[in-house]
Amino acid sequence: MNQTQKKAIVLSSGGLDSTTALAIARSENFECFTLSFFYGQRHHHELHAAERISKALGAAKHFVVNVDLGQIGGSALTDDIAVPKNRNTKEISTGIPLTYVPARNTIFLSYALAWAEVLGASDIFIGVNAIDYSGYPDCRPEYIFAFEKMANLALKATVEGRTTIHIRTPLLHMSKAVIIKAGMKLDVDYSITHSCYDPDDAGRACGSCDSCLLRKKGFDEAGVPDPTVYTVQ
Repeated sequence: MNQTQKKAIVLSSGGLDSTTALAIARSENFECFTLSFFYGQRHHHELHAAERISKALGAAKHFVVNVDLGQIGGSALTDDIAVPKNRNTKEISTGIPLTYVPARNTIFLSYALAWAEVLGASDIFIGVNAIDYSGYPDCRPEYIFAFEKMANLALKATVEGRTTIHIRTPLLHMSKAVIIKAGMKLDVDYSITHSCYDPDDAGRACGSCDSCLLRKKGFDEAGVPDPTVYTVQ
């Protein structure tokens, strides 16, 4: 590592957005440490993708934390609740969907904050987006601002004045199409990413959940071929 190179924690879900955020962090010359979670979600395919992506994009270390939000439930991703399918754009953009996982980003960012303090990192990248997204409250700019403010009150390193934590959200105001175009400029291989909420056992995307529909829409609007293997086109 270059002695002047700064460290960053990058939250990696294995999906399109977090992968683009990692590529952006790398392009800004950060030494990246990727953090993923097995939180009781329906499948492991996204974790396999996050590992592939971390290797492909040269992360210094990839770490998976086990935190069982399935014991709490309350989400179609962690509980015995059907994943919504075939919703139109208006339905996707209205209200908070059943795939919302209670307090997920707060929990994930808290782990990232702890690792950042140990590593001496001041920057945490998260691929949240407030344009083409499913209405999750913990993807809003107000939430990110509030968490960053809290983070700088919470750590020994910040209280002692040795660092200032920055929650980096490079995709926050980008459409899915713009995100994809940005990733293509950075040579991101989107074929190794995984976005689907309800894949089959082989890891093929369902093609009809909100995440798949937003992904399809993004590639179509970007004018870029979608490399995803869907069970339903």
